[in-house]
Amino acid sequence: GDRALIMRLAPLYQQEQEKAFQQGERQGERRVIEGILRSRFGSIDEELSTIIELVLELPPEEFAPLLWQLEREELLQRFNS
Repeated sequence: GDRALIMRLAPLYQQEQEKAFQQGERQGERRVIEGILRSRFGSIDEELSTIIELVLELPPEEFAPLLWQLEREELLQRFNS
């Protein structure tokens, strides 16, 4: 009946919710990264945009200090090597 269907769908719904949350969180982190890069370097050019996905693989407490402290060339080296 309905209850069996709901019991089957609940975990799927929860998975989708978690995925949506993670995507939302990732978009938020991407905005933070882009904001820091813009405030430091004025804009995000082709070269800088290539490292954003790589920076996103780190947790914010690791990537934020790097983005604030490293110079442009150091950032490109650190994430493109």
